[in-house]
Amino acid sequence: MTRLWTALALGGLLAAATAAWASDISPDRAQALREMLAGTCASCHGADLGGMVGPPLTADALKGKDKDMLVDTILNGRPGTPMAAFSGMVDQADAAWLVEHLQAGTALK
Repeated sequence: MTRLWTALALGGLLAAATAAWASDISPDRAQALREMLAGTCASCHGADLGGMVGPPLTADALKGKDKDMLVDTILNGRPGTPMAAFSGMVDQADAAWLVEHLQAGTALK
């Protein structure tokens, strides 16, 4: 039973850490991430992120999606799909910020 409580506590800490990463982005870095979305990401996901070669990245399309899975997708890509890994361009805090703002519909604002 102790292992279960430890695992649950660690899971909670990890979730809290992900939320903290997203808020630790400087305004300059946030602007750089918005520019990356408008350029690099939009080349596959569409200018309005409504989908093209890649699926839509709108708040509606991402509603209910697991945040950690989305962060992992940004960082490591998706094998067997055109989704490349962006771990060379963004770190975990950046990816968490992107996910938070994509799911809120505020990423390009």
